Amino acid sequence: MSRRRVTDLGAAVVQFFEAHLPTQRGMSRHTIRSYRDAIVMMLQFIAGRRGCGIEALDLGALDAVAVEDFLRHLEVDRKNGIATRNVRLAAIHTLARFLAGRHADRLGTWQAIIALPFKRGAQQRPPDHLAAEGVKALLDEIDRSTASGERDFALLALMLNTGARVQEVLDLRLRDVRLDHPQQVRLIGKGNKVRVCPIWPRTAQLLGEIVRRRSDAHADLADAPLFVNQRGEPLTRFGVRYVLRKYAVRSGVTTAASQALPHPHTLRHTTAVHLLKAGVDYKTISDWLGHASMNTTMRYARSDLDLKRQALSQVFPDILGPNAKAHVLFDPGGLRNWLQRL
Repeated sequence: MSRRRVTDLGAAVVQFFEAHLPTQRGMSRHTIRSYRDAIVMMLQFIAGRRGCGIEALDLGALDAVAVEDFLRHLEVDRKNGIATRNVRLAAIHTLARFLAGRHADRLGTWQAIIALPFKRGAQQRPPDHLAAEGVKALLDEIDRSTASGERDFALLALMLNTGARVQEVLDLRLRDVRLDHPQQVRLIGKGNKVRVCPIWPRTAQLLGEIVRRRSDAHADLADAPLFVNQRGEPLTRFGVRYVLRKYAVRSGVTTAASQALPHPHTLRHTTAVHLLKAGVDYKTISDWLGHASMNTTMRYARSDLDLKRQALSQVFPDILGPNAKAHVLFDPGGLRNWLQRL
């Protein structure tokens, strides 16, 4: 059996992810993973069109027409929004600029890809979240008598407690969890920024069982991952999504605004909204969630109707109240004159 050759595209992609993004561009692993998802999705689409595997593609398979078809596939077939489409295109642009510096013989092709525009009209929708009743129903659905159920309960409870991004939770190691007072976890977010987040004593108790079980399996190995699957391998984002959707379907829980099934990032939005409802200030919530800008935190003020009602009740509640004595004008001429002056 002949050995499969390494294509020029394969060698370029490896160099792009192993050297260019982390070393020359200094991107965080979270951004690199996002770029990886976009590039892999595009290559799978192109390979499917050509009836071959990704490993058989070469640089000739990548051009502006193929990228345009892929972007159309995202919107039409996968029902992705404009914002998601633009995120994928940003990753492709970065890859094309990288290829332009190393394969100048096809410079025109890379320039055509870079020239593909971002689509305007992306709507800034308020982040959707779960109501308190939905959170309770979701957690009540988990059978905690099993090892997997205990893990699932601790996982979702920790995500709701901290509002952490799913990858931040999956990157947790045994050494990142403090079970003694003050109970807390050490999270590494975007840009490799480290933040410490307090956890409830109940959450610490749940994590304690997980930590003890993991410590028994990995004695003196503080770098072992906190959450693993049934095979003992690190849990993935797809695994977390599967776990969350499983319990959401069983309990019939949907998000408060769009009535859709929750995804892992919904739990982060849920934490933010309920912190706001509890009266926590924006600066604290921004630090809690690891936001780079306060503008990101401010979005949550638009996402919950109760918060809007609360804000409305605090604006001139007495001045806007009903009059003590109503005065009705019955003069038709006076009313007509008043309307004409508007």
